[in-house]
Amino acid sequence: MENNERNNKQISSPVIKPAAKNASLAAFTDSSPATNVAASNATVATKVDKTTEMATTKSAAAPSNGSVGAKAYEMAKAQREISIAEFFEKNRHLLGFDNKRKALLTTIKEAVDNSLDACEEADILPEIIVEVTEMGMDRFKVVVEDNGPGIVKKQIPRIFAKLLYGSKFHKLKMQRGQQGIGISAAVMYSQLTTGKATKIMSKIHPSEPAHCFDLKINTQKNEPEILSETEKDWHKDNGTRVEMELEATYIKGNQSVDEYLKQTAIINPHVTIIYQPPKGEQIMLVRATDQKPKQAQEIKPHPYGVELGMLIKMLGNTTAKSIKQFLMQDFSRVGDKTAEEILENSAILSNTKPHDVSRDKAEKLMEGIKKTKIMMPPTDCIVPIGAELLEKGIKKEVNAEFYAAISRTPDVYRGNPFLVEAAIAYGGDIPKEGSMTIMRFANRVPLLYQQGACAIIEGVSETNWKQYGLQQSGSNLPQGPVVLVVHIASVWVPFTSEAKEAIAHYPEMIKEIKLAVQEVGRELSRYLNKKRRVGDEMKKRSYIELYMPHISEAIKDILKLTDVQKKELEVQLSALLEKTRGKLEDMDFDPDKNEEYDEDLASIGREDEDDEYDDDAGGDYEDKKERASSGKKTKGKEELKESAEKAEKKAKKKKESEDDE
Repeated sequence: MENNERNNKQISSPVIKPAAKNASLAAFTDSSPATNVAASNATVATKVDKTTEMATTKSAAAPSNGSVGAKAYEMAKAQREISIAEFFEKNRHLLGFDNKRKALLTTIKEAVDNSLDACEEADILPEIIVEVTEMGMDRFKVVVEDNGPGIVKKQIPRIFAKLLYGSKFHKLKMQRGQQGIGISAAVMYSQLTTGKATKIMSKIHPSEPAHCFDLKINTQKNEPEILSETEKDWHKDNGTRVEMELEATYIKGNQSVDEYLKQTAIINPHVTIIYQPPKGEQIMLVRATDQKPKQAQEIKPHPYGVELGMLIKMLGNTTAKSIKQFLMQDFSRVGDKTAEEILENSAILSNTKPHDVSRDKAEKLMEGIKKTKIMMPPTDCIVPIGAELLEKGIKKEVNAEFYAAISRTPDVYRGNPFLVEAAIAYGGDIPKEGSMTIMRFANRVPLLYQQGACAIIEGVSETNWKQYGLQQSGSNLPQGPVVLVVHIASVWVPFTSEAKEAIAHYPEMIKEIKLAVQEVGRELSRYLNKKRRVGDEMKKRSYIELYMPHISEAIKDILKLTDVQKKELEVQLSALLEKTRGKLEDMDFDPDKNEEYDEDLASIGREDEDDEYDDDAGGDYEDKKERASSGKKTKGKEELKESAEKAEKKAKKKKESEDDE
């Protein structure tokens, strides 16, 4: 009786002490179910009363107007979620739309890259049409059309008018697109600068109609806005057409749309590109081969490339019943024995359920992975261009006297497979003055901007080019008539920004870049040493040949030879000289030797009498000046000379102005 009264008092008390709480629990256990329910309800009521009392107290203690606390409440009212589309709308420079010239290139680049990826995934030889039409007032209409597999009706609005939407982000295989931002960012830029909708037309089968959409992006929600939706007949069996109007500037040069399409055709020899620039005639870049590139295979993450947070996330999302099965099922290169070794090094039982693994156990699992020797990831997820095709590509663009190319074996950074390929051209028509010209590519896509921020440039600059016969000052780029091509292929290229213009400085990548560059550098060194030896030998022979007539004349006088015998003697002396000194190889540059050089292709983006020297163009002026002074019979020679003279005058005027200042 006393216990029950004490228990009732404890239940009605506003504060439950630990001892009283234990006593009340004992009373609940001993009493009937009805008593337990009543007591439980009383406890809940007490907690509600207490919560109400605390809220009232808090409300009473709310800061008055004008105090610091009141300002905090006022600031809290203004805080809200930011849409990803709104963020990039204000920070479009992060996506490559920081100036009008670059905006035109980025728009076409994103559309063409998507077309190439779609065609290759569907095993179709790509045929891409690019049209750029000047509308006046710094506005251009851009049309990109392909013969790809098309897009199903339901997905069209989301693919083109929703940022961070796509099929490539979660795939670990070599592909051009990665983030699901590019083409939708171009649509957003078009909408932002012109207020007009983007027109999309896509067809997936000859028996089905083409689906047409006029789209905009609701940037507050990051969702597509469909302004119109129709069906129409299209002459193509399948494909996609994108048409948009945007604010832009068209200028030829090393960072132009023309240069991008030219380099794309060189590095993708299986593609045909039909390009109609704003000025001039249509340009056809016909495929060099009908052989389709090998399909890259998707792989699972490698244990060495997974960080703790990602591992915990994978443990929570896996369908595996045990942690051993999880390791074998969700990672590449982990078999039965490797999984057992990892768990043994981690001191975790193999039958542990993945969902029961705590953060501490996950950290032990990470340590176990580091202690275990695991095979490198499979490399069928990467499709290299190959040394032969890479050399052919550079031969089309550059008419030089020496070429070399290399394709390295795959390596790994953060568990992601990658490989580096490099090609070099020396001498010939390449300008002798100025720094080495570098052409950068990532997953078969040209990188035309942010050269100084790229790991490729760091790897090239840190290489000691003096030992390969080139002049170099410190860690700067070497000087001389050299063109270097570097291509990085990976399942996940670590770009420095969403604009995909430069590659991040991972030590593993810089090391491989340097090794690839050193290999082609050694080939160049062997060629230059050989050329130097031949030059020295020719010099020595010239001294001997200088005295051969005098020697034959002296022998004629001594032996009383006739003039005919003297001539025979000179021939014999020449033959003896070649026999003893060896036959010399002709090392002089022959402009007609490179049969693959395409003069029209090389001139794309460079011949424009209205173009003027631009610091950003990276060498257009030197290129024009060299071509004009060489006197080569090229298309538009007179126009090219005139353009070079204009550029030279402008550069001179600029220098005089700087001197005056």
